[in-house]
Amino acid sequence: MKKLLVTIFISGMFFSCAEMQAVLEQYNFEQTAPLTSGEVSTGLKEALKVGSVNAANILSIEDGFYKDELVKILLPPEAQTITKNISLIPGGKDLVDKVEIRLNRAAEDAVKEAAPIFASAITEMSIADAFGILKGGDNAATQYLQNKTTGKLKDLFLPKVKASLDKKLIANISTNESWNLLTGNYNKVASSFAGKLAKLEPVNTQLDEYVTDKALQALFLKVAEEEKQIRKDPLKRVNSILKRVFGELDKS
Repeated sequence: MKKLLVTIFISGMFFSCAEMQAVLEQYNFEQTAPLTSGEVSTGLKEALKVGSVNAANILSIEDGFYKDELVKILLPPEAQTITKNISLIPGGKDLVDKVEIRLNRAAEDAVKEAAPIFASAITEMSIADAFGILKGGDNAATQYLQNKTTGKLKDLFLPKVKASLDKKLIANISTNESWNLLTGNYNKVASSFAGKLAKLEPVNTQLDEYVTDKALQALFLKVAEEEKQIRKDPLKRVNSILKRVFGELDKS
């Protein structure tokens, strides 16, 4: 009986070792086999998916724009004449601060809708583009996404931004209403005799386009940052396909 048990135990050990060897050989093959076009395409789409979701999450929280100096939305360049002459407007400094906060709040609110729009665009990436993007620069996938989708994203994003700018905020006043109050008061000064002598120019900037462009620029900037981290930092490769595809870059 003891001999039988020993025989079974030893046989089991050899069988287990054989299975273990097969698993190790399969693992080594998977790690050394050339990347397929399907893997590259899937990996790049996953990188953009992870990057775009993270970017939208970072920017959509309160102060995601306003307290990030890289993406904080200031008054439009055309309105710099207002800030230079702010003392001419009663309560002007306070109005400027409120408008800037609301510009950023509008962007933070609107960008919540960006992730599904990006996700739809990402699925359109073709296998033909995949290898070139993989071997490209640190933001090659982001540039591809930006070149392919900016126009469509803007068309989809603009009404969302407009809705955010028209949304009632502090004191039941929307961003557009705050902006119109600020520019209206300034334009009265600019149109006055004193304003004309000072050669002040009226400001008639539409915020919808301005904030939309700034919000999209910020999104692509953050996606590019995420892409670079995935390319450079193995810890940012949060699943097996990212580790497999971008691990190839570590070998080059």
